[in-house]
Amino acid sequence: MSKVLIAGGGAAGMAAAIAAAGCGHEVHVFEKNEKTGKKLYITGKGRCNVTNACDQETLMKHVVSNPRFLYSSFSGFTNQDMMELLERNGCPLKIERGDRVFPVSDKSSDVIRALVRQMRDLGVHVRLGTKVTGIRLEDGVCRGLYLDSGKSFAEGDAVIVATGGLSYASTGSDGDGYRFAKDCGHTVTELLPSLVPLNVKEPEVKELRGLSLKNVEALVTDGKNVLFRDFGELLFTHFGVSGPLILSASSYAAKSLKKHALTLSIDLKPALNALQLDERVLRDFAEFSGKQFKNALGKLYPAKLIPVMVARSGIDPEKPVHEITKEERQRLVRLTKGLTWTLTGLRGFEEAVITQGGVSVKEITPATMESKKVKGLYFAGEVLDLDAVTGGFNLQIAWSTGWAAGSHIPWSS
Repeated sequence: MSKVLIAGGGAAGMAAAIAAAGCGHEVHVFEKNEKTGKKLYITGKGRCNVTNACDQETLMKHVVSNPRFLYSSFSGFTNQDMMELLERNGCPLKIERGDRVFPVSDKSSDVIRALVRQMRDLGVHVRLGTKVTGIRLEDGVCRGLYLDSGKSFAEGDAVIVATGGLSYASTGSDGDGYRFAKDCGHTVTELLPSLVPLNVKEPEVKELRGLSLKNVEALVTDGKNVLFRDFGELLFTHFGVSGPLILSASSYAAKSLKKHALTLSIDLKPALNALQLDERVLRDFAEFSGKQFKNALGKLYPAKLIPVMVARSGIDPEKPVHEITKEERQRLVRLTKGLTWTLTGLRGFEEAVITQGGVSVKEITPATMESKKVKGLYFAGEVLDLDAVTGGFNLQIAWSTGWAAGSHIPWSS
């Protein structure tokens, strides 16, 4: 048996605790908050998208940073393993659109309750309201944790750092783990907010505040370089754009947006090619032949979007539709297939779902999550340079890496 100390009682920390205790180790979890899983409470708008039920190849495709590193941990503790763990502990699950997995109750508290129940049954010691302030090293070997501003010390045979990132600071994610890693000689890559809304340059975006566009295609480009392309839903805000499509786009655009502006192009009618859309516009114009251009677009666009489309088209809003030329009509078609905006930057960590960047995975053994620099030191979850798009993939990273760390602690001699 080894004495295992875990800094952080979030998703990765609880998975690590369950795995380590299941191997027969004495496990102690130190959580600064008044309860474990605080960030889990608010994920998925309180519903908790616990994982994604897709196959492993698809899981890997949705990881943005360092997917190959996750091959071992995704294989060692799969999404199916996680689903079985929760259901075995009294949290029945359901699969929704896009293979997203949620508790049947739609309550994140049921997920946390199941994990807490399993930890309790395995004899895990949880110390709430206890802040980890540092890692104690002796001759390059991890010996324990400093607690409460260094006033006390917990001795152990292994330490797992599962402190999260910088997103949702209100849940206790303040970047402590990055400091611990640096103090132990690890490299921490650039930290950026991810799965985050984006700022837009054009002031007219404010006119569209609250408008949600479904079944559109978003294309983000850096010059001729395509950074992101996908279908889905996006939302206009007073500062720019948000919604599932944009949050995922931010993962691929973050590093470039840090340097310069990018272009967002929205295809409002992705199901139609340009010729089909032109025919559709002709039919609408024929139906509204006696109306002015500005009053003939109600079937093509949401009401809030019409003034922007009229202004961008360059067509006189008062012009009768039967007088609109072929060139003008095709200009409207091109605009509909490519409504462009200038992306100027990411919103802050306070609006981000996750952190992009973290402890360099080059310095971590992928099968065990153990540091290559410090014996007995392990890292799991968001503190690592690993991130994915929305859909339950980031939580699966937390579960799998936490499990890998907890299940590979050697027994002390």
